[in-house]
Amino acid sequence: MKVELFNDHFQNFKRYGIPKAQLVIADIPYNLANNAYASSPEWYNDGEIEKGESKKANAAFFDTDVDFRIAEYMHFCSRMLVNEPKGKGKAPAMIVFCAFQQLQMVIEYGERYGFKHYIPLVFIKKSSAQVLKANMKIVGATEYALVLYRDKLPKFNNDGMMVRNWFHWDTDNTYPKIHPTQKPVPVLKRLIEIFTDPGDVVIDPVAGSGSTLRAACELNRSAYGFEIKKDTFKLANEKMLNHAEMSLLAL
Repeated sequence: MKVELFNDHFQNFKRYGIPKAQLVIADIPYNLANNAYASSPEWYNDGEIEKGESKKANAAFFDTDVDFRIAEYMHFCSRMLVNEPKGKGKAPAMIVFCAFQQLQMVIEYGERYGFKHYIPLVFIKKSSAQVLKANMKIVGATEYALVLYRDKLPKFNNDGMMVRNWFHWDTDNTYPKIHPTQKPVPVLKRLIEIFTDPGDVVIDPVAGSGSTLRAACELNRSAYGFEIKKDTFKLANEKMLNHAEMSLLAL
């Protein structure tokens, strides 16, 4: 098993010679720009309107959350997923977490790059982050993702149980919170268990906190990730990945 996080853009993957993956899983930027915290109490100091706007008011989660290029991402996935196998039950897949408004775009771009089929996933949370709008309208308490695949159904480990297209948003606060849109390790582990076997390769092209790599490592899968922000890469190294046996490579 090998796990590596690169402080680089996923477009530069060729320089690292990483193996192709059984599963590519990523939380792509939502392109929210300066509306990232618009419905969160974090917009204000200590979450209180009376104390005025915080430094997060009119701020983006990160400077790449403006013009994420989905075509480049799909090209990467088409290159870095293993080829379609001859037998059944071994095909690769990718999972894309995205905003509800991005679902159709992801489906359309996926088809352009050979991912003809998809399965929508919904994750149900116990509460909503849209606190500031709770007295104004129905607030969101779900996350969305798509499983995309080429022709054959992807590898599927259901252990004899029915797997529905909705999941509970299970959290574990023993893992560090590094990134504002960080996905819970238990959620990632469940998805990795379904679509891969021990020893398979998992890739996260926009790794952020490194939670995908941590989840894969704990399940005995090899994993590779890319994160362009040096400060986020540093935090992922120090807080998320420092308890696992990994090689963290930076430019």
